[in-house]
Amino acid sequence: MGLVKSSGPGGVTVVRIVGQLIVGNRQELKAMVQEGLDGGETKFLIDCTDTAYIDSSGLGALVTLARKVRESGGDLRIAGLNEDLRSLFELTKLDTLFPIAPTPTEALAGF
Repeated sequence: MGLVKSSGPGGVTVVRIVGQLIVGNRQELKAMVQEGLDGGETKFLIDCTDTAYIDSSGLGALVTLARKVRESGGDLRIAGLNEDLRSLFELTKLDTLFPIAPTPTEALAGF
């Protein structure tokens, strides 16, 4: 379990969440994205293909990151939500805040 940061095509920073996004690792996610913003990166993809669970603090971290990235003139997208997480995003209306793609490949093509 953890977070894996990599570079995708077109200068997209990809952060893959493996396992869970919870209170214990949300700060690591925020630091990874902030580091990218500080380095001039503007395109971010949060890959949830291997994510089983996101708690309320994890959702809050994603909302905060979306705001920071948007205020910096960037774009943050989410991809690979399983059916339960997709439902969670729809029920909390977070699906209106983030562009969500079924797969990372589709999300990368949208940048």
